[in-house]
Amino acid sequence: MPEENPHLHLATRIIVAMPNPMLTINHTGMIADANPAAEHFFAMSRSNLRRQKLADLLPFASPLLHLVEESRMRGSAINEYRVDLGTPRIGAERIVDIQVVPLLDAENRVVIMLQERTIADKMDRQLTHRGAARSVSALASMLAHEIKNPLSGIRGAAQLLEGGLGDEDRALTRLICEETDRIVRLVDRMEAFSDERPMERASVNIHAVLDKVKCSAKAGFARHVRLQETYDPSLPPVNGNYDLLVQVFLNLLKNAAEAIGEDMIDGEIEITTAYRPGVKMRTPGTHTLTSLPLEICIRDNGPGVPPEIIEMLFDPFVTTKASGTGLGLALVAKIVGDHGGIVECESLPRRTLFRVLLPVFSV
Repeated sequence: MPEENPHLHLATRIIVAMPNPMLTINHTGMIADANPAAEHFFAMSRSNLRRQKLADLLPFASPLLHLVEESRMRGSAINEYRVDLGTPRIGAERIVDIQVVPLLDAENRVVIMLQERTIADKMDRQLTHRGAARSVSALASMLAHEIKNPLSGIRGAAQLLEGGLGDEDRALTRLICEETDRIVRLVDRMEAFSDERPMERASVNIHAVLDKVKCSAKAGFARHVRLQETYDPSLPPVNGNYDLLVQVFLNLLKNAAEAIGEDMIDGEIEITTAYRPGVKMRTPGTHTLTSLPLEICIRDNGPGVPPEIIEMLFDPFVTTKASGTGLGLALVAKIVGDHGGIVECESLPRRTLFRVLLPVFSV
């Protein structure tokens, strides 16, 4: 973190510290100033932003341009909700709430503050994912008790019958054994949801987790794709469980590799890490807000997630795979939620991004 400049005016220091993107626009439409959150939102440094016209950063005929002029003309603040400022540079869909305030100074400047709606929507969806995971937890406990024991009896009976049967009938008993084993494996996977023991946490180097996952992927399911990494080496440790985090990112990487498929000649997966202050999540069962500044992204250039299931992607039994169970991403959502974090998916053809936000370890 850069050292605080003691000569900065208090108001300037407040603007710099604001988690919401803020821009100052002069009378010609040029950007006069921008805070760090605006640099992150527009994926451009402050010095570059100050060489841009506001109109050049926005979609054609964006309503924000009209709001700026109207605020100047009225001499008062104007709000607008759920405006899409998405562009190919910053993302196809960036829904924001906007507040435009005139400074009423000699230069006729206005200040724009953006509140990204996707952050609030992520919170709502994350709570939904947690609720779905709890529902599966109860179902898994019931299945383990009510299904696995009878299946064991069925398999044992089939094995006893097999000894006195001919080859043709023996194939049927083998089918019974194979199918009961398949159901047991499914129930075993669901039992992971019913484990309510307190999670052991420690200081975890997220890059050590990702390196282990990447090695496993290269040796197996991701042999056919190019793996790239863009890491922030100064990232602080995660407050988490090493083994469970390995499971999360192994699942996400495997999903990405399977989405690309073995026939795609330019298949690519990119893993990135970054420090993104500003996002906070309420800890379940408390009134405490936990900061989630650690961002880990898995991006692939596969065909993308069908729009009709994107909102339900982390719900149990939702899958795009013909042979999938729909439990992998639900388990990812549960583990990330147990860490107090957020997992989110954005998908377009040739650009699917899974973003995980996690808390920092503190003594």
